[in-house]
Amino acid sequence: MTPAQITLIRSQFGQVGRQADAFAARFYSKLFDLDPALRPLFPADLAAQRGKLVQALSHVVLSLHDLEAVIGDVRALGERHGDYGATAAHYDTVGLALLTTLADTLGPAFDDSAQAAWALAYGILADAMIEAASRKAVTVG
Repeated sequence: MTPAQITLIRSQFGQVGRQADAFAARFYSKLFDLDPALRPLFPADLAAQRGKLVQALSHVVLSLHDLEAVIGDVRALGERHGDYGATAAHYDTVGLALLTTLADTLGPAFDDSAQAAWALAYGILADAMIEAASRKAVTVG
């Protein structure tokens, strides 16, 4: 990621953070609209899950300049998601839900360069999570 992309994501995440719970609620609503089969993978009450989502996003956004510092956390998260039943294909749906929710939240500020920056960041993280879950499945299986 370029320094400009990191700066852009951080500045936009400030707006997301100011409406963190509403953002997370819109994200999960979009996710389950896109793929209702994902709903059973989550608890009935999403309040805690919404907080975890925003906390994880914040942790990564603050570490974009040095992803190696958080890649272990990201991989561990991927392993846990694999244990919960998440598959590699689910990450495409999550990415679409995230980008759509960001577009809804940020409005015109979510232009082509913002979408590209967020998509790149998500792709890096999703790839690490998928790889970690896959590696664990091979080791355990």
